[in-house]
Amino acid sequence: MGIMTKAEYIESLRALKPTVYMSGERITNVVDNPRIRAGIESTGATYELAELPEYRGMMITTSPLIHEPVNRFNLPPASIEDLVARVKINRTLGRYVGTCHQRCTGLDCMCGLAIVTHDIDQKYGTKYNERFIEFLKHMQKNDLTGNAGVTDFKGDRGLAPKDQPDKDVYLRVVEKLSDGIIVRGAKSHQSGSLSAHETIVLPTRAFRPGEEEFAVAFAVPTDTKGITHVVGRSSLDTRELEGCDTGNIRYSKYCPTVIFDNVFVPWERVFMCGEVEFAQELVSRFSAFHRQSHGGCKSGKIDCMTGAALLMMDYNGAAKVSHLKQKVIDMIHRAETLYACSLAASYEGRPEPSGTYFIDSVMANASKLHEGREMAEATRIMVDIAGGLVSDLPSDRDLANPEIAPFLKKYLKGAAQVPVEKRVKMFRLIEKMAMESADTISDIHGGGSPEAHRITILRESDLEARKNAARRLAGIEE
Repeated sequence: MGIMTKAEYIESLRALKPTVYMSGERITNVVDNPRIRAGIESTGATYELAELPEYRGMMITTSPLIHEPVNRFNLPPASIEDLVARVKINRTLGRYVGTCHQRCTGLDCMCGLAIVTHDIDQKYGTKYNERFIEFLKHMQKNDLTGNAGVTDFKGDRGLAPKDQPDKDVYLRVVEKLSDGIIVRGAKSHQSGSLSAHETIVLPTRAFRPGEEEFAVAFAVPTDTKGITHVVGRSSLDTRELEGCDTGNIRYSKYCPTVIFDNVFVPWERVFMCGEVEFAQELVSRFSAFHRQSHGGCKSGKIDCMTGAALLMMDYNGAAKVSHLKQKVIDMIHRAETLYACSLAASYEGRPEPSGTYFIDSVMANASKLHEGREMAEATRIMVDIAGGLVSDLPSDRDLANPEIAPFLKKYLKGAAQVPVEKRVKMFRLIEKMAMESADTISDIHGGGSPEAHRITILRESDLEARKNAARRLAGIEE
């Protein structure tokens, strides 16, 4: 099929028939539902930019597997250049949509699988990597989008997976057949699951001997029998459904719960099944890649937030106020530091035995830890600059009501040369970027909790080298 246009991508989703619920109702037309469509448009930007001449060279490269042009979101990195391209593409997309484009998670899964399936095969003589490569070729030839199914619900955190009263709180294999496996469980926070063609499932954590049923990785189409997507609530979602006051008029993020109720997975789509000692490696590889991805897209979102703050200064007649300029500088340096950390993780990457390049995990985790704090501060600064009307601006429907619109336009006027409508739209955009809960919470928890980032930094840093540096300077000989 080759590279899809955005229009072809939208139509390819129409051909799928997933089982979907939202706010208690069955949704049969996913593509035209305003709430879900806004998320589809975000992912659609990855196809749209690939069509545009100014971005095509960034988005498209040649696959060494099929020797054809492919979107980089279906290419595990085979060089430092590939690692760097991931970050630059994500920043470009973050700036373009102002929210999550929801396509990086699928690539991050494929990056982890490209490394770990090879490692499992080396130890056990299995055929997981061969299966994965065939799946990857399928993704590349058809320019498909993958979605990551990683986060289990976990039940009682004080109990091991095998000791849970209901073991389905960790997705698991419940039966092995001659032609495949049956799995049951659920995955939470599935960013853009209905914007994707394939769901790629990985273990959520490390497992121990005796927990082999949970150590499973596979890929299935998003509309596979037994899979149900339940689209969760989010701030501003009713406005999207009502067609008003959303701020970012085209793009949004949604994160369904995805339920697997006795889903059949053919063996050719199974990439891990019981190899408990590799579960930690697989989720760690995915998480590190995903944390690197965040450094690109979130710096792009801060670019949008900075632009909105600057325009509000113009619209409010405050463009020359010195303390506001200083706050803009604070926003810019946060974006650049986050971006630089992810780029550094890329430039310090190295090849793994499989041939796939892996980033510097410590730097990637440092980037994500930085993001969790600094995105919140950048949001605070943006709202500080904009002013209190971000919180309770009258509706656009009030502004369209002839009885009260003249009064509202009179009192909402800012700088003389700026139309009221522009100022109102910018307030709404700032509200959306500050209040879009699905994206804001991912600043903290995306790719794992902040504590997981800290643990990884400590575990993977060379602590002994630091001690040796201090011993040498102090004149202590060991």
